[in-house]
Order: sequence, then structure tokens, then C-alpha cells
Amino acid sequence: MKKLLLLVILAAFSFSCTQKEVKNSDKQSIGNTNSLAVFIDDKLWIGEIGDTIRKKFAAPVDGLPQEEPLFTINQYPLHAFEGSLAKNRNILYIKKEARNDFDISENQYALPQNLIRISGNSTASIIDKLEKNAAEIIAKMQQTEIEVTQKETQKELMDSKKFKNKFNISLQVPKTYKVVLEKEKFLWLKKEIQSGNSSLLIYQIPLHAIRKSDDAINNIIKSRDSIGGLYIHGTTENSQMVTEDSYSPYLLNTTIGGLKAYQTKGNWELRNDTMSGPFINYSIIDPKNNRILVVEGFCYAPSTPQRDLIHELESIIKSISFL
Repeated sequence: MKKLLLLVILAAFSFSCTQKEVKNSDKQSIGNTNSLAVFIDDKLWIGEIGDTIRKKFAAPVDGLPQEEPLFTINQYPLHAFEGSLAKNRNILYIKKEARNDFDISENQYALPQNLIRISGNSTASIIDKLEKNAAEIIAKMQQTEIEVTQKETQKELMDSKKFKNKFNISLQVPKTYKVVLEKEKFLWLKKEIQSGNSSLLIYQIPLHAIRKSDDAINNIIKSRDSIGGLYIHGTTENSQMVTEDSYSPYLLNTTIGGLKAYQTKGNWELRNDTMSGPFINYSIIDPKNNRILVVEGFCYAPSTPQRDLIHELESIIKSISFL
């Protein structure tokens, strides 16, 4: 009798877990990487409000060789906001009505999800809310995209012992990346893709290599060009990797892994060669270990869009933690 009761309990528990998995699966948000679903009446979409949305959310991404938008926008009429379309990961819902409102809600119809509702009694009031809140909305959606990519990455990770032993860090890197060059304080990982490849560099430089914040960009370029000259070369003579000087890199003060860092975005090229592409560089100030730890992602994919390739590299870099 006890055995029968135990089997009944186990069966009920198993059924309950299955039901929960189905329920959570039903609530899984949809949408491609860096996509935005905009629900708005067609008349507003083709007017000033639509122009403002496109200006803010489809602005060119910094640091790419060709113009690519921050988000790929898909527009739908308001009455389409139901069923599977309401499960989009990033939603902007715009309505002209008497009530003036701005609201960000999370996970209302799916997981994860950002639902931004903006309403106003005039075109001017809606545009004002878009202008004032666009930076906050973009930052929130970008953070969600990073987290979604990191979660996907975690399914199959390469052994992290090398990162711990060499740099005393933890870093979540997919198994698809392979070590192509290793030195005492330098590591180059590469993933082959259909149209080219993506790379991660990890190395450290002296703490004094970036002396002043107001000259950080020049010091970072000097350091990465020096590393390129040492380790990253093309097939032709004197074809080391350098920062493309015709394209001014973007610099942002930020924090990563709890430490102050400089984020640099720009383009690289092989001197005396035709290869080039975008890079994203994090130079992390680590006074405890008397160093600047540099983690950089760059890709070579001349025939394909590169926004999402750089996004994946940034997601990997932002998984860093200092042990």
C-alpha cells in the first residue's frame, strides 16, 4: 500500500512539473535579437510620431562599418496586439487618447518582456514622452537582449579553468570558440561563422598604461595597436592589425564586473591588406591586481550584417566576474 501511495505521489509530482514547464513554455517571449514590435495606428506611424520612433530606436549603431539600426522595427496596428504578437520581447505601444501616460512593465504577457505604453492627447505630448524617455527605454531593452543572449550562451560553455588560471576571472564563452593563440598573459579565441569569423582577445597591460581619463582613447588605441603588431597578422608581409584611423572610435566610461572600465567601439583593419571589421573593447581598471585587463571582441564578416555579431561578443564580455 505504501509503495502504491509513493508511486501516486511521484506521478502527481511529475505531472505537476510537466504542467509548469508547458505553462512557462507558453509564456516564452518571441522576437529576433535586437528587434522591436511597435503597435501604433498607421496614420501616426507615417507622421511625426513614427519619424521620432525611427529616429530614436532605429538610429545607427556606433562603431559599425555600415549603418545598421539599434533595433529592427516591426510595426503593427493597435488591434493586432493580441495572441502571439503580444508575446514579443520588446514592445512599444503608442495610442493617442485623452489620458497622458508613460509606463514600462515587465513580463506582462511573456518572459522576458519589456512593454512600454505611451499615450497622449496630442502628437506633441506623445513625441515629448518619446524624447524624454527614449534613452531609458533603449538601455532597458538592450540589457534584456544581453541577458537573453547570455542565457542562450550558457547551454554549452567551454572550460573556464583557463580564464581562472591565467587571469583570475570567470567568463562564459560558448564551446564554439577555440583557442588559436596563447601566451603568458594573452589569449585569442576564435569562432568560425559562415561568412567569416568572430574573435575574443583577453590580455592585461600595466595599470599606468591609461594615465588620464581625458587621454584614454589615445592610450587604448596605442595599446591595442601594439598587441595587434605582436600577435595578429595577415598573410601578407607587414599586415598587422591596427585601429582604422579614418574612423574615430567611440569612448564610453562604464563599469563591468564591479570595476571601472572604458568601452571603446570602432573599426580595425589589417595594414597592407584588405581585411577589416568592427571591434568592441573593454579596458577594465583592476587596481587590486595592479593591471588593466582588456577584453575585446572583433569580427570579420564583410558580406553580412555585423550588429548582432558584436552584440554576441559584448554579451560574452559582460559575463565577466573577478575571482
